[in-house]
Amino acid sequence: MKQINEYADISVKDYAADWKIQRIVERTLQMMIETCLDISGHIISDEKLRVPETYAVMFRILVEKGILKGSQLEAFEKMAKFRNIIVHDYGKIDAEIVLGILQKNLIDFETYKVAIVDYLKPRAKTPKC
Repeated sequence: MKQINEYADISVKDYAADWKIQRIVERTLQMMIETCLDISGHIISDEKLRVPETYAVMFRILVEKGILKGSQLEAFEKMAKFRNIIVHDYGKIDAEIVLGILQKNLIDFETYKVAIVDYLKPRAKTPKC
């Protein structure tokens, strides 16, 4: 997250004109989202929860399990949908949307991390010495 924070103040015009910055920001966001999805998939599998039909549903399943808060679901579902846009190039990626995520929604990743750590803490095994 630190790597893309340095681009948070870039203008839409400058962002749209610089393919290198676009690649850095979009690829980093993609990797961050995919990390959340990978973690979610492991939890769903380990807990033997229902099989998600889509990436967005993975977050819904974690809400149903009480790991994520329902009030956060929309933000996480948008994350999954944005990942699909980046990966599958569903139309042109809107620079304003990317910068909006960069400027306003990086906190969602921190929220996810805190929720997952809170879920995992009581399940952590203490190593025997």
